[in-house]
Amino acid sequence: MLNVHTLESVSCFTSLGDSGYVRILPAIAALLLLPLVPTAAHAAPSGTYYVTGVRTGLNVAQSGTGLALHRPKGNEDHQQWRLSDGRFENTDSPGQCITRQLTMGSCAQADAVHELRQFGDQWEFFGLGGESRWYLTPVSARTEPMPADPRLDQMTFLTAHNAYANGVDGGFAPPFVDLAKNQTRGIVQQLADGVRGFMLDIHQTADGAILCHNSCTLVSRPVALNVDLQRIVDFLGNNRSEIVTVFLEDYVDANTLRAELRKVRGLNDVLYRAEGVSQNGWPTRGQMQASNKRLIIFTDHGKDGREDSGVLYQKDWTVENHWSMGPGVGASDWSCYSRWDEKPLTATGSFQPLFVMNHFRDVPFSSTATTDNGKLANRAQQLCQPAARKKPNFLAVDLYHLGNTAQAVGLLNSYVYRP
Repeated sequence: MLNVHTLESVSCFTSLGDSGYVRILPAIAALLLLPLVPTAAHAAPSGTYYVTGVRTGLNVAQSGTGLALHRPKGNEDHQQWRLSDGRFENTDSPGQCITRQLTMGSCAQADAVHELRQFGDQWEFFGLGGESRWYLTPVSARTEPMPADPRLDQMTFLTAHNAYANGVDGGFAPPFVDLAKNQTRGIVQQLADGVRGFMLDIHQTADGAILCHNSCTLVSRPVALNVDLQRIVDFLGNNRSEIVTVFLEDYVDANTLRAELRKVRGLNDVLYRAEGVSQNGWPTRGQMQASNKRLIIFTDHGKDGREDSGVLYQKDWTVENHWSMGPGVGASDWSCYSRWDEKPLTATGSFQPLFVMNHFRDVPFSSTATTDNGKLANRAQQLCQPAARKKPNFLAVDLYHLGNTAQAVGLLNSYVYRP
C-alpha cells in the first residue's frame, strides 16, 4: 500500500540525478500495481440493505435460527438487513443479528460484529453457500433525475411479450384456432400505442422464418418475420425520434435468418450493431437519433455466424429474469432471479447490460393480466430493480393495453437508479 513512508522513501531519490531516477522508476511502477487494500470495518455503511451474492445473485435470508440464500423477493421471506457497526440485524427480528457462526443471535453479543472489507462495489465479510463476496444494495433506492439525453441503459421501454401472437396480423398456433393470445392488437397498432420492444418467436419452414408458437405445422395465415420487421422499419422511417428493439426466440438456421433479413427494405439504414459499446458503453438517445441507427435486434440463438447480419446475441448484451410468474390463475411467484444460472441479474462489466424484465404468466388471461399489469411498477421498483442493481430497460408484458403499463414506463423513465 502506498503510504507516507513509502512516498518519503521515493522522494529521497530526487537528488540522485538521472541514474537515480532510472533505478527508482521500476520500484514506483511496482508500487502502483499493488492491489487495492480493502477498507477497514469502521468504513462499512449503515442503513437497510439486501445482501446479494456476487456469483449467484441470490440474497441472504433469515431461515429459522440460521441463514439461507434465496431468490430475491423483496422482504417476503426475511431478506432485509439493518447494518450498523458491523452488525446485520434482520428487520423482521428486532435485536437478532447474524453471528460469525452464521446463526441468528443477540445483536448485543460480540460474536455479532463482522469485519467488512470493501473491494470496489463489493464487500467481503462472511462465507455462505459458496459465496464470499457480496453486494450491499439499499432497500430505499437512490435516484437522480433523468438527464435530457439519457443513455440507452438509462431508458425503459414497454415491451410486448409474443407480440406476433395477437390474432390480428395472422395465425400463430396450430392446428387452426389461435388460442391464448398474448396480445389482441396487431403490430402496427402496438407501435402506435407506444410499444417499443417486440418479442417474436421464429421457426424454420420451407417458406423461411415464420412467426408461431412451438410449431408452424397447420398454422392458418402464417406470418413471416420479414413482414413484421418491415412494419417496424416503416414506422421508424416515419418517426425519426423513436427507438425499437426486437427479441428473437430463434429456431432457424443462420442462412434462413440472413435471407429473411435481406427481404426487409431499409433495414440496414436503421439497424444498430452495438459497435463500440464494449469499450464506451451504450450510446445516448440523441446519438442513436443522429446516426439513424434506431433498431436493435437480439437473438437467443447461440453464436454460429448469424451475427454478421447485424443481429446481437442476447446473452452477451443483456440480463433477463425468469420468464414466468406462474400459471394463468391463482398464486404467482414475484421473485426476480436470472433466466440464466451462469449470468446473475447483477452482472456487469465494461458496460452495463440492458435489463429485460419479464412480467407475465404461463397463460394470458385478461383478468389476471389486468391485475398483474397494475402492479408492474411496484414489482419493477421494489423487487426487480434491487435484485439486479439496475433499472429495468424493457418491461415485457402480456395484453399490454390492460392495467397501468404506460404509467409504469413513464415512472421508470423519470429517474436514473444508483445502487
